[in-house]
Amino acid sequence: MNISKLLFAGIITALVAIGCNRDKGHFSVSGKITHAEGQTIYFEELGVSSSKVLDSVKINKNGEFKFTGETSIPTYYLLKLSEVKLITLLVDSVEQVFVEADAANFGRSYRVEGSLGSLQVKILNDHLARTRKQLDSLQSLNNLYAGNPDYPQMKKEWDAAYDSIREEQTEFSKKFIMSNPFSMAGVLALYQQFDNKEYVVKDLQTMRVAASALHSIYPNSAHVKALYQNTLQILQEEQSAKLRQFIQEKGENSPDIVLPNSEGKEIALSSLRGKIVLLQFWSAVDRNSRIQNEALVDAYRKYKNKGFEIYQVSVDENRIEWVDAIDQDGLKWINVGDMEGSNYAAQVYNIQSIPYNYLLNKEGAIIARDLKGPALDKALSRILN
Repeated sequence: MNISKLLFAGIITALVAIGCNRDKGHFSVSGKITHAEGQTIYFEELGVSSSKVLDSVKINKNGEFKFTGETSIPTYYLLKLSEVKLITLLVDSVEQVFVEADAANFGRSYRVEGSLGSLQVKILNDHLARTRKQLDSLQSLNNLYAGNPDYPQMKKEWDAAYDSIREEQTEFSKKFIMSNPFSMAGVLALYQQFDNKEYVVKDLQTMRVAASALHSIYPNSAHVKALYQNTLQILQEEQSAKLRQFIQEKGENSPDIVLPNSEGKEIALSSLRGKIVLLQFWSAVDRNSRIQNEALVDAYRKYKNKGFEIYQVSVDENRIEWVDAIDQDGLKWINVGDMEGSNYAAQVYNIQSIPYNYLLNKEGAIIARDLKGPALDKALSRILN
């Protein structure tokens, strides 16, 4: 559990039933396209890496067309006149979507009604299109006046404007995502790019909020699964990088911690030098922490007489819950916590989520991290046997 997300988790829990138990509903996508009589319009489902044609019809003499389908969750679709003339829709079950456009500007200028998700997609795409146009104009000015005597000063002003425009776009997208955490349109916002290589939103916290919220409501969506896995991978890469930096900055020995146990006696982590120590962060109210305690009990029973000790740090703020959990789970090792979240310890060891642990050698140096179940037993067996 992310330490800063306890309240947010409660909001998600209240909404899970809404998204996870929905039956498929029938929707329709119809519209009118001027100057398109006789042309074929395609209706495609947009997947994570490709699209699939679901249907196609010829536009009648009045410019009208209609498609129908079924879905139980908001799903991305494409209306296509050609590979470069397309409109992205985000359609939920039972929606009756109507699209109005002209063939010449299809995709660049259109009207959509009857679908909140599709309207949100249009807002996001239109805003990014305006941003790109402004950035392209500034780049053109840079190219045009590159040989001008006053170019250095002009470039300085244009670069400042360029950065300001990009920052405004990023803030717009982040605000949309944070204001609509349960909207599938957030997936689009997270994957929009200024060009073909730089994403508009690179803020990991924003990704975490969207991925967590959407995965709780729409766990079966391919787009949400991809976003969730991508976010987890980025988090793991960031945590690995921070750990490498942490070890480099702190030196070989881990920072010391001095916290009180359940009886009020202060115990220093450094007092355990000479033993193999598992520094474990947990919470009495976190289900995963309690589950991992079962494996820790087995490991402690197996290795405690071979020079193994556990220094378990609680991030709880409720003493009664903490003490009860120690008793209920049969935790016989060192358990400490200041009942204020143990913030210093969590910060100095870069704890982003719980449960989490570090394995320290007899000199107090970190030799492994995030060991669970068989991985912990394997590491201890290798060291202590």
